[in-house]
Amino acid sequence: MFFEQIPSQWLIIGSSVIAVVMGSIVMTVRMKAAKKPATAKKIILPPLFMSTGALMFVFEYFRVPPMQIIEAVGVGLLFSTVLIWTSKFEIKDGDIYLKQSKAFIFILIGLLILRLIAKMILSSTIDIGELSGMFWLLAFGMIVPWRIAMLLQFNKLKKTQLHQAL
Repeated sequence: MFFEQIPSQWLIIGSSVIAVVMGSIVMTVRMKAAKKPATAKKIILPPLFMSTGALMFVFEYFRVPPMQIIEAVGVGLLFSTVLIWTSKFEIKDGDIYLKQSKAFIFILIGLLILRLIAKMILSSTIDIGELSGMFWLLAFGMIVPWRIAMLLQFNKLKKTQLHQAL
């Protein structure tokens, strides 16, 4: 397979650079999103777009054993609680906005650093393809509950807003 021909150090470096770039994009998008009204569509779409990454598991190289699936998703669920805690909405000028949280950026940076350190440590004992699959599962296990919690909070605030309008 193509990936097996690339030295694992280069794969680790490459995937770490991609993680930093993606983390930067998430932070930028989050800061811009706070300036525009939130919608259910904007909350739901990121996990749907990310779900296409599951296609990586079509290839044997990225498949993860069941116990490691449980571990990765469990860590993702744990991390999602921090994101849920820092994501709040408010009503401004008749629209619902995501409140900007200074803690959110630091939490994202902290999670990114933790991810990079974990990848360096785990890459010595876990195959890089399998590790990539685990980190995708961790991220998906983090974003889905976070976005569900955001959607529930958004809908509750929307309902409150409609009741106040009556």
